[in-house]
Amino acid sequence: MARVIAIFNQKGGVGKTTTAMNLSGYLAMLGKRTLLVDLDPQSNATVGLGIAHEPENTVYHALLAGRDVHQVIRRTHLSGLDLMPSSPDLSGALVELIEVPERERLLRRLLDKVRTHYDFIVIDLGPSLNLLTVNGLLAADEVIVPIQCEYYSLEGLGQVIETLSLIRENLEHPLAVNGALITMYDKREKLSREIAREIRKRFPYRVYDVEIPRSVALAEAPSFQKPIMLYAPQSPGAVAYERLARELVGAPAPAGEPAPAWSLPVRAREDAVQAEKPLDYGTYRLDPRSEPEEEKPFMLIVHEESGDY
Repeated sequence: MARVIAIFNQKGGVGKTTTAMNLSGYLAMLGKRTLLVDLDPQSNATVGLGIAHEPENTVYHALLAGRDVHQVIRRTHLSGLDLMPSSPDLSGALVELIEVPERERLLRRLLDKVRTHYDFIVIDLGPSLNLLTVNGLLAADEVIVPIQCEYYSLEGLGQVIETLSLIRENLEHPLAVNGALITMYDKREKLSREIAREIRKRFPYRVYDVEIPRSVALAEAPSFQKPIMLYAPQSPGAVAYERLARELVGAPAPAGEPAPAWSLPVRAREDAVQAEKPLDYGTYRLDPRSEPEEEKPFMLIVHEESGDY
């Protein structure tokens, strides 16, 4: 039975889609059957993975047009990673859902049909709080909250916590907070270090040890329609998302209301991550059932100070 994880933050531009794409990719590379559900009408995760979906076979048609969910799911270029693509049609769902009985739980009923086929289901949610977002949260068992290292993200932290509490209390859904993920972190900037410290102090649940760095490679990868492990697998952003996936796989699923603190001290967790065998990118193969992707040239620039790509 799959662990269903929503990537959620009401604020835009905090790295939700980047996290959903690359976390899903590394979960697949670690041998976990993974489904990525693109529930954002902007379809950034669908485009970023280079999936040319059929216009009548998207998550919108599975939710509201009676399309078979198995017909909608597409293979990606990574073995073990499937995608339920989005499209701009999903914007109309906000109006159409108003008259649908039990409209908040449509996605959960849809995913229940495929939960036994996967180890992880990751839901990429849009930057707002509407019926689609509520559907994604009610379909999930756990939530990961990406938080950008900027002042406004810190100010909106209380609103995120309040929203998750309302989902649990008013809709009686036992949504567990898996943890907060610090994104766009630059250790050279004093502001980033201060914001990260404040997040760890204020967030009442677990905060992941790994921080996702501000990385040129992470920003460039979607333009080449590749996840980071296929575009720049040795970049700092790729290493960070691999650590996140390993931490998620190695940790048990939280049950109900999670404990505010993680069980191991920071140094013990870092030692455990470093001791693990790194992924062998040379032997990892693409999904033979997917269409081969044409190689596109790109220029690789290395920053002398940070070593970033």
